[in-house]
Amino acid sequence: MLGQLRRFFEILLAIFTVSLLLILTGVVVVAVVYRKLGASLSWYDEIAVILLAWITYYGSALASLKRAHIGFPNIVQAMPAPLRLVAVLLAEIAVIAFFLLLAWTGWWVMEVLEGDTLVSLTWVPTSFTQSVIPVASLLVVVAQLLTMPEMLRRALHGRRLGDPHGPAAEEHP
Repeated sequence: MLGQLRRFFEILLAIFTVSLLLILTGVVVVAVVYRKLGASLSWYDEIAVILLAWITYYGSALASLKRAHIGFPNIVQAMPAPLRLVAVLLAEIAVIAFFLLLAWTGWWVMEVLEGDTLVSLTWVPTSFTQSVIPVASLLVVVAQLLTMPEMLRRALHGRRLGDPHGPAAEEHP
């Protein structure tokens, strides 16, 4: 069941992240066409930056789910089993703690920005654009929790620590 939940979460994040990428592409193409026609969109720069930030944050949640973030699996792999398990567990705790702190800080930022709006699109609240920080941070925590049991199992049995659903080290040396 955990595998099915992980897969559903992965599909949802992938669709959302790709949708953001397509929206950003559309905004850039429209802005280029407008500039070629001698006009420019007053909101383009602000929206493009926000979309890029959203792609980065939500993409990082997807990367966490796929265990595609930066790590040192070869160093951990070389450790004896008990130490390897402790190292993986401490890394998991550190990542989860960091992103919970980031989510809390992001929520605080949203409260501080309450009532502010974008400069070019005054009907868009700044707190909405900054909601990516707590939301994506919590999505990273969910991703870590969904993949942690398999990562701990792999650490205990000396299997490759990359993608928790990819091939094991024994299968592909």
